[in-house]
Amino acid sequence: MSTTVAATTDEAVACVEDGSTVLVGGFGLAGMPFDLIDALIRQGAGDLTVVSNNAGNGDAGLAALLRAGRVRKVICSFPRQSDSYVFDDLYRAGRVELEVVPQGTLAERMRAAGAGIGAFYSPVGVGTPLAEGKETRKIGGRVHVLEFPVKGDVALISAHRADTMGNLVYRKTARNFGPVMATAATTVIAQVTEIVPAGGIDPETVVTPGIFVDRLVRAEARRLTVEGAR
Repeated sequence: MSTTVAATTDEAVACVEDGSTVLVGGFGLAGMPFDLIDALIRQGAGDLTVVSNNAGNGDAGLAALLRAGRVRKVICSFPRQSDSYVFDDLYRAGRVELEVVPQGTLAERMRAAGAGIGAFYSPVGVGTPLAEGKETRKIGGRVHVLEFPVKGDVALISAHRADTMGNLVYRKTARNFGPVMATAATTVIAQVTEIVPAGGIDPETVVTPGIFVDRLVRAEARRLTVEGAR
């Protein structure tokens, strides 16, 4: 299957449906697909389950999607931080659900989805509320908890450069969850700052092969800070 190069971010996210599970790349602001999220807000899909490292920063990106009332549930590792006031307000008001997953477990659950693994055992979270109601098993003398894959209907990720075949190269920490999310979703949409002709990227530097990328769109790089008053 070939990668489609979309003319606009609005065109790129037009396929997202109500009730979708959306994997959103980013570690805080690093690697956040801001332009795709803004387009998704304009597109109007709602009742979404969002899977991301955290629950949004300030008023931009994922926080803006939450503020727009489009998210039913958040699955993340870090729901609370100094600038997560949008999520805090919604959660305290009972307007959004939350599932907390340890960061490594979250990454592995998505990797398992991409690798076709039905479930796996992990010692992380044993003896804490995160393991309540889950099957456990002693392996090698240590208790493990059974975890299931997290698969997305859509993944929104941000990369630095792509070729027209969809091969992606990331920039430094913006790499974070993008590569694993690209393997774990039915439809993968990537925003990049540059698109070069096929063959314009050294194959040795490709992180996400184009076979995983369904839609590609060029978007301007954005450097945002969320420090300061609410």
